[in-house]
Amino acid sequence: MEKLQQKLNYQFKDTSLLKLALTHRSVGRKNNERLEFLGDSILGLVISRELYKRFTQVEEGKLSRLRSRLVRGQTLAQFGLALQLSDVLILGSGELKSGGYRRESIQADAVEAIFGAILLDSDFETISIIILDLFKDLLDNIDPNDSLKDPKTLLQEYLQKRNSTLPKYELIKTVGKDHNAIFTVNCLLEDQKMQVDQDAKSIKRAEQSCAQALLDKLQERK
Repeated sequence: MEKLQQKLNYQFKDTSLLKLALTHRSVGRKNNERLEFLGDSILGLVISRELYKRFTQVEEGKLSRLRSRLVRGQTLAQFGLALQLSDVLILGSGELKSGGYRRESIQADAVEAIFGAILLDSDFETISIIILDLFKDLLDNIDPNDSLKDPKTLLQEYLQKRNSTLPKYELIKTVGKDHNAIFTVNCLLEDQKMQVDQDAKSIKRAEQSCAQALLDKLQERK
């Protein structure tokens, strides 16, 4: 965890908060879900404030879409990869056996939980600096005039332009109940002989993650 703190450029006063942020619910009742809830809220607020300050002439609807693009699960999972969270995540035996430390949704949730832990360990301005530092390149390069269509729409348009069959989304697994459920969705592109599985806390988010992953793969083929 010392390396993680160095990468975050933040030293915890109470390291038990960081340990809790890295503890997946598969371990038991004492896990990172409450910190994730807090981190998700603080992330949305910090990014919203920054977008409000940067783009003074942009309307509310477009600001909301910009924020959604920035804080989506794939972005947070990439931060998790850069922070090497797979080395320090605390998982139950079942998740360990199934390779949960590599799962994007688990890494993304842990990143949000870390944000929540830093807020509790410090203050709003400290976590704001850390979040904005992580998001600096994304914020500097985002263009409010770009198309802000969601990944499912972009994937459908990409395939239609090439007269390819449309993607088929299928819910293949649900783990947990109610607000704790994790949904795994498969998306198949028959013409491209390509498919991916993605999981998230809602079917819609899992489908969007699938679409984004396939768009990335299609771009790599070019």
